[in-house]
Amino acid sequence: LITKHRKSKDIVEEAIRCKLKILQNDGVVTSLCARPRKTGHALFLLGGQTFMCDKLYLVDQKAKEIIPKADIPSPRKEFSACAIGCKVYITGGRGSENGVSKDVWVYDTLHEEWSKAAPMLVARFGHGSAELKHCLYVVGGHTAATGCLPASPSVSLKQ
Repeated sequence: LITKHRKSKDIVEEAIRCKLKILQNDGVVTSLCARPRKTGHALFLLGGQTFMCDKLYLVDQKAKEIIPKADIPSPRKEFSACAIGCKVYITGGRGSENGVSKDVWVYDTLHEEWSKAAPMLVARFGHGSAELKHCLYVVGGHTAATGCLPASPSVSLKQ
């Protein structure tokens, strides 16, 4: 974000308003700035960076509201999320008592249900994930024992 740019400030202020609405459990947040790039695309809001969260919301841009969806099976923070096709993958993060997870959960947007996938090779939090040619890659982050993970060959991280 460019701090001196008015549009950037507006986006940050709107994000803060959305977070406050969600924390107040109002269920509906209006006037979101995120816009799908194509018809058929959806925007999901999930998780927490500084607090554990098990909530998943779908942003309905046409109705200008946020719709609660199926809760994440295991509350967590500092995880990563990535969409591949009609599925959203969440990986790792910190769970109860700040335990570091190697869990991978998959949300099927068509059937609106969660399922557990094969775990990551290394438990981590504060990492990133991305899709390339329909494969999920998880990189970087931190572990409970060793701290920061260096860059690793993607072959060992491919799930």
